[in-house]
Amino acid sequence: MTTESKQPAGKCPVMHGAMTESGKSVTDWWPESLNLDILHQHDRKTNPMDEDFDYRTEVRKLDFDQLKKDMHALMTESQEWWPADWGHYGGLMIRLAWHAAGTYRIADGRGGGGTGSQRFAPLNSWPDNGNLDKARRLLWPIKKKYGNKISWADLMILAGTVAYESMGLPAYGFSFGRVDVWHPEKDIYWGAEKEWLAPSDERYENVDEPDTMENPLAAVQMGLIYVNPEGVNGNPDPLKTAEQVRVTFKRMAMNDEETVALTAGGHTVGKCHGNGDAAACGPAPEAADLEEQGFGWKNPNQQGKSSNSLTSGLEGAWTTQPTVFDMGYFDMLFGHEWEPRKSPAGAWQWEPIDIKDDDKPVDTDDPMLRHNPIMTDADMAMKMDPTYRQICEKFMADPEYFRDSFARAWFKLTHRDLGPKTRYIGPDVPDEDLIWQDPVPAGNTDYCVETVKKRIAETNLSIAEMVSTAWDSARTFRGSDMRGGANGAHIRLAPQKDWEGNEPVRLTKVLETYKTISAETGASIADIIVLAGGVGIEQAARAAGYDVLVPFHKGRGDASQEMTDVESFEPLEPVADGFRNWQKQNYVVKPEELMLDRAQLLGLTAAEMTVLIGGMRVLGTNFGGTKHGVFTEREGQLSNDFFVNLTDMAYSWKPAGDNLYEIRDRKTDALKWTATRFDLVFGSNSILRSYAEVYAQDDAGEKFVKDFVKSWTKVMNADRFDLLS
Repeated sequence: MTTESKQPAGKCPVMHGAMTESGKSVTDWWPESLNLDILHQHDRKTNPMDEDFDYRTEVRKLDFDQLKKDMHALMTESQEWWPADWGHYGGLMIRLAWHAAGTYRIADGRGGGGTGSQRFAPLNSWPDNGNLDKARRLLWPIKKKYGNKISWADLMILAGTVAYESMGLPAYGFSFGRVDVWHPEKDIYWGAEKEWLAPSDERYENVDEPDTMENPLAAVQMGLIYVNPEGVNGNPDPLKTAEQVRVTFKRMAMNDEETVALTAGGHTVGKCHGNGDAAACGPAPEAADLEEQGFGWKNPNQQGKSSNSLTSGLEGAWTTQPTVFDMGYFDMLFGHEWEPRKSPAGAWQWEPIDIKDDDKPVDTDDPMLRHNPIMTDADMAMKMDPTYRQICEKFMADPEYFRDSFARAWFKLTHRDLGPKTRYIGPDVPDEDLIWQDPVPAGNTDYCVETVKKRIAETNLSIAEMVSTAWDSARTFRGSDMRGGANGAHIRLAPQKDWEGNEPVRLTKVLETYKTISAETGASIADIIVLAGGVGIEQAARAAGYDVLVPFHKGRGDASQEMTDVESFEPLEPVADGFRNWQKQNYVVKPEELMLDRAQLLGLTAAEMTVLIGGMRVLGTNFGGTKHGVFTEREGQLSNDFFVNLTDMAYSWKPAGDNLYEIRDRKTDALKWTATRFDLVFGSNSILRSYAEVYAQDDAGEKFVKDFVKSWTKVMNADRFDLLS
């Protein structure tokens, strides 16, 4: 008789919680706990590439010409398993690229097509991305052929650009260099709704006032890229839709002219799909059965015909020739009167009241059949909104201007999150510098760093002033869209010089000193700002007994006010900075959550965030010189005192007001220090406390200084793309 225990029949032999979503996470059990996942995503363990693999180096080896030839051929090679509309995949590929890039929003720089994240949930299963799984699969043979020399992110955006070329619109330009991620980007907040396409009211204070949409959101409903094509909350009303379009496109970094160009140019080709019963389609890719192999929205009634496709629910093309980039959109929109009707799938769309058969687009499969063209509610907004109509009339009067305007707007749409032009790769990079690229002239490197450091040390600037100014200049960097940072010294210019968080009075004093040094030495002010921060840290480390050298790379340039798009820089203004223990006002989210958001945009890990906070406190860099969290008797020395005293059980911690706490001696109840949530979270959160304890140990002094300098240098060089491949 065996002593081996037997598994009861039917009992699953694995722990579900470890392998599926059925198990509860820490945040499921304790919803108010601070979730540090956004600082730990994109770990090397998820990346299948070798550690020394660098895509931006590899893509330069690509045969760019042959790749484009292959992609042009793909556009008209209709596949039986997913037939092309009119034998041309252009409309589908444009939508693929558009919906990859169109998630970008300027408020936090997140979204966009720069990481290939459309391959993963939730984007791969958004209602608005229906059937784009087919577009990606059509591209697979090309991805397979060129392998690691082309990222999915580059390939999807290139597909849309080549599609337009194939349909008659020469590209303004194109850049390679987008690096794929390997799992969903958990740091992006898409909205609080619990269901797809929930009413717009859920993300507006007042849906009749589009400006009240919750920040940083741009799309009007969960699961949409832009606005509801049927109208606000599915009700046709072009003038009301126009206001939502205006706010949404503005939040995606587009002005009115770019909005009209993109709408008209996007709807000049391709069609909407809604010829059937939408309820008959299967679940989205993430919910589909294994045998679907990544496909979703299975349509049992398609019968191998593109004309039976179901996607948005609207049905029809916008123009007479949907595979040709021409002026047909304007001819159709302004050449007819329109009325709202229901599509075969039951969606609201606009159709012409009277139209000749010859002006109707032909069926995607049977050229002997013709169907009514359609317009969305947003299309009708282009005609009915006075400002949009005026722009349309300008385009109609000058077709070449329209073509150029659209080509430029498309380039901006698909490159907005790629960062400065210095990051562009490939033979089709335009020569022109565009203001939305935040151009910065090359900086002078013909100066002596030691001479500049000596001049900085001879000034009467304090360590806190030098370090705070360097931090304020660099902290604007956003890894989400590669904007901001110290290069360019934009902190000297509007709007940054007037931001409350930059303490304009202190900033003006410091910059006047740096201007003098720049004139004497030839170093850019941008370089001096960063170098002076390093000088301050070196002085503070020496005072604490450690001789360190803060790494420095010269070559930053100074941007001019004329190079600076003031309006697009305004969203970079910090509303809180846990590193300098400041927030502009109280917000719905907790201060420590704002700190995590800033750390993630800066590309910091939780450990790097921790060591920087501890160092910034003892250096005395708090906004306005407050003493909250300055847990040391030797302010200005780069010591680990913040962590030593935070973890010392000789003290107790008590609330003392809104985001204010008192640290008191347990025996005497004497007030020792004050703190904010930015400070105390490093003692209360179990993960952050584990890092704090590392730096609080008796043998941690040297490690703390070394780690602080390394993390500081990472932030100062975050926008130095010239130092990377």
